[in-house]
Amino acid sequence: MPVSAQLAPAAQHDAVPPVIRTIPPVSSGTGAAPVVPLAPAPETSASTPSRASTVSPADGSTTNAPAGVPALQARVTDLTGTLDTARRQGLEQRLAALEQRKGAQVAVLIVPTTAPDTIEQFATRVFDAWKLGRKGTDDGVLLIMAKNDRTLRIEVGYGLEGAIPDAMAGRIIREQIVPRLQAGDYAGGIEAGVAAIEKLVDGEALPAPSANSDESMFSGFSVSELDLAFVIGMTVLFLAGSTLVAGLGAAVASWFFFGTWWAVVAGGVAGLLLSGVLGVLGVKRLFREWLGRGGGGGGSGGGFGGGFGGGRGGRGGFGGGGGFRGGFGGFGGGGGRSGGGGASGRW
Repeated sequence: MPVSAQLAPAAQHDAVPPVIRTIPPVSSGTGAAPVVPLAPAPETSASTPSRASTVSPADGSTTNAPAGVPALQARVTDLTGTLDTARRQGLEQRLAALEQRKGAQVAVLIVPTTAPDTIEQFATRVFDAWKLGRKGTDDGVLLIMAKNDRTLRIEVGYGLEGAIPDAMAGRIIREQIVPRLQAGDYAGGIEAGVAAIEKLVDGEALPAPSANSDESMFSGFSVSELDLAFVIGMTVLFLAGSTLVAGLGAAVASWFFFGTWWAVVAGGVAGLLLSGVLGVLGVKRLFREWLGRGGGGGGSGGGFGGGFGGGRGGRGGFGGGGGFRGGFGGFGGGGGRSGGGGASGRW
């Protein structure tokens, strides 16, 4: 006679009915107990999301990806439109003057949020990417504010941890920045923080800043090439141009190499005197005749006019130094590192 067994499920789910199974009779006479199959495990809804990440239904990507680090293009980067043009330019000029004076690089970053990172995590990632401060000196500082998160941090490079210890960075945040932010004066808070950082950096003994602009301008030339170009250019000016042109050329060259007004005056006077002496000796006349013949035999006047006119045009092209200075007006990190020093705050 068949033996029937009714089993209750191990765990019931609202949508899963009880399971009833019939056990067939045992054909052998051994008297062994029948094997009772187990009830199936409760089913889990397929729509339940994983705890590891939240998946966007649009493209399947997770929504907890770290916030991106913006490109470093200026000393002040405002991604929220908090600072007006005048205040931002004022901070830029102030920080540029500090770098020229002390060599340290200080940058300001304003973002809407650092989520899912904390302000500390995001500040470290930005500092590592921007490499603020000079390589080996590590004299960089980052002042970062997350406006919607109402958090901020001063991240300090290795080389300035003595000038701006954690306790001092915390005081700047609590006493100078936060009260202004709480009053809604965001620009004033940033300016007060920058002023306090600037004062501490000015009081630190740092290696003198190098002439970065000169190094960058001449980086594509060797010393011998520069000397040769200078000698050839000045020779053409002295021998082919008028006395006035020679004097002006010498003054421009003096400014280019020395960058001081006394050098401009001394170079201009020396150029005038040397050009006058060469004119009296007849060297300039002989050179013009030679240059005219080299210009294609069009006569000394025509040959010289074409040749020297082209030379002046080329010299105007060299005014690309103005373009260089515009490029140098941009901003880039110097290879500095952060050791995680600094302080954070909220308002």
